[in-house]
Amino acid sequence: MRIVCLLLILVVPSLGVARADDCPDWSPERARRELAALRERLDGWNHAYRVEGASPVSDAVYDQAEQQLAAWRRCFPAQAPAPLAHLADAGGRVLAPVAQTGLAKLPDGEAVEAWMRARGNRDLWVQPKADGVAVTLLYLDGHLRQASSRGDGLHGSDWTALAQAIDAIPKRLPNASARVVLQGELVWRLPGHVQAEAGGVNARSAVAGALARNTLDAATAAKIGLFVWDWPSGPADMPARLAGLRAMGFTDSAALTRPVSGIDEVRRWREQWYRHALPFAADGTVLRQGHRPPADTWKASPPDWAVAWKYPAATALAEVRAVNFTVGRSGRITPVLELAPVQLDDHRVQRVSVGSLARWRELDIRPGDRVELVLAGLTIPRLQSVVWRAAQRVAVDVPDPADHGPLTCWQATPGCEAQFQSRLAWLGGRQGLRLRGVNAGTWQALTEAGLIHGLLDWLRLAPAQLVALPEVDEGRAAVLAQAFAEARGQPFDAWLHALGAPDGVTEAGRDWATLAALDEDDWRGHGASASRARQLAAFFAHPDVRALAVQLHAAGVQGF
Repeated sequence: MRIVCLLLILVVPSLGVARADDCPDWSPERARRELAALRERLDGWNHAYRVEGASPVSDAVYDQAEQQLAAWRRCFPAQAPAPLAHLADAGGRVLAPVAQTGLAKLPDGEAVEAWMRARGNRDLWVQPKADGVAVTLLYLDGHLRQASSRGDGLHGSDWTALAQAIDAIPKRLPNASARVVLQGELVWRLPGHVQAEAGGVNARSAVAGALARNTLDAATAAKIGLFVWDWPSGPADMPARLAGLRAMGFTDSAALTRPVSGIDEVRRWREQWYRHALPFAADGTVLRQGHRPPADTWKASPPDWAVAWKYPAATALAEVRAVNFTVGRSGRITPVLELAPVQLDDHRVQRVSVGSLARWRELDIRPGDRVELVLAGLTIPRLQSVVWRAAQRVAVDVPDPADHGPLTCWQATPGCEAQFQSRLAWLGGRQGLRLRGVNAGTWQALTEAGLIHGLLDWLRLAPAQLVALPEVDEGRAAVLAQAFAEARGQPFDAWLHALGAPDGVTEAGRDWATLAALDEDDWRGHGASASRARQLAAFFAHPDVRALAVQLHAAGVQGF
């Protein structure tokens, strides 16, 4: 929790020490600057939560950024800045009646299965991992006496006054013993919430922002719910604890704690809670042993009797490895980020489009920067924002838009490689000639072998020349040669589309000579708008396009 406590980023023990090959190859001075920049960014986010109740980044991105800082601190201990301040200091400090242990996070089903097997698959229970803010509640003689944040696990902020305004927190417990300590999660109420469809919707941030304020208004307090996930002072065995929770009115907590005896049952409940409605956001599942040590022995560190298995994030933090630029057939330049692979839900993402050159320039993304990715419509990875920038800026070679347009790059000349390949891909693809067995890799191989320099050079290639290409045998060469030969018989309309002529061309004529003789006024007379008339006249008058028409005439293509 970021608002009033130090977020405990807990790592599986085997991952606690960074391997040398996981560490950046930085000089000590650069390491110092990069770690300081990330710490400053995290500190700024913390301040925004603590003071303003604002949410500059998603919870998932914050967590990943703090994990990155922890990893870099292990890589460069001598250059590491001071640890982030405990945010619990901002809201007063009270002693927790029982330590908040936090949870180690297991990476996958295999690790979960091994954890269960080590415990004999006996007396194990699974719960949804509520995505909210941890709270400890102390009741004496049935009356609420203290509500406190997790803090550092031993000391936290005093939320007792705020708790009085939250109806979901009982002020009096029925059937309670003299002293009851409960641990749970303050959650944002989301009736009918389906995690697989809606994601976390920053529910934790909403609760944290509310608790950052000195007082809670009635409308906000009504949106805060409570999910009790443990009764540290309760009976020794889980069935008795669940029965006691029901008796005290925590029926949801009891209903959402299920016995499991194998990984298949865990997966079933995990899938159930991921794809079906819950009253709050849940970012994973928690496994617990029914019997555990007495609460007065707990420490503010992950125990061995409970673990978390989080859902794949629908928001991810990714390192930019390189910035590439694709140039489309019409000359449009699109920046594409090459990323260190990240898992985004069930997608492994290694590249993402920035969208436009203007947006890239506005964001100024360079190698080494960290960006936030989200799933658009929960299916398509999309660049959301720049989370923080590398302290050392890297120069990027950017294509000049002045060198690219609808009538440039008809040959594979220096600086035209990308647009020329896009023209070939369009020509042979479904928008053009639909050449069988020909794809972008084919055109790239032909160009790199020096067999293609102009857009139509492939028309004269013989099977013997094609066999010289890597991974092209006689059979494959025959297929390519046949596809190239059949292209000569394609109709005039298909060839115009393949060359990239503006739409609506053949309404003015069915052969090249007729169309090439029209000027802007003629095109407007055929119903074209002023801008389209300019495009059409320019296309048919361009010397490179006219040279292509001569080649097609010589090849016997209809209409030329």
